[in-house]
Amino acid sequence: MTIATADLYDERGDELDSLSIQFHDLGGRIAFDGPIRTVRCHRDNALVKSVLATPGDGAVLVIDGGGSLESALVGDLIAASAVANGWAGIIVHGAIRDRVAIAELPLGVKALGSNPRKSAKDGVGEVDEPVTIAGVTFTPGGHVWADPDGILVER
Repeated sequence: MTIATADLYDERGDELDSLSIQFHDLGGRIAFDGPIRTVRCHRDNALVKSVLATPGDGAVLVIDGGGSLESALVGDLIAASAVANGWAGIIVHGAIRDRVAIAELPLGVKALGSNPRKSAKDGVGEVDEPVTIAGVTFTPGGHVWADPDGILVER
């Protein structure tokens, strides 16, 4: 059972950072948590696809797409791969597509929005490097919690 982020913040606020950006809940699970994995990419989802095709072991993939809404970094096939490989969730600082299909999957998905345009597949970006979004750093191996109230990260 995932603890509510508001309760967790009340208990451990001095150990946590709260992400101020207002993400949309777009997956079939609206509360999720797990160890952090990261991808930094801009309008290119090849690394996202390859990472989510590996065993997730309950991890959450944080994708720093620079906040771009110009093309989607996750679609229904990639999200279904994440489910099949045991990922708890995906946080996208950017856009997704196929949001109706993704909403049916047992996967936590938070994103800034959606765009039907697909992204490039060149493999440009970085995997498992710390990423900072709105002043909050997501460090691979750290822990993230997400629910309708927001996103908390261990400092």
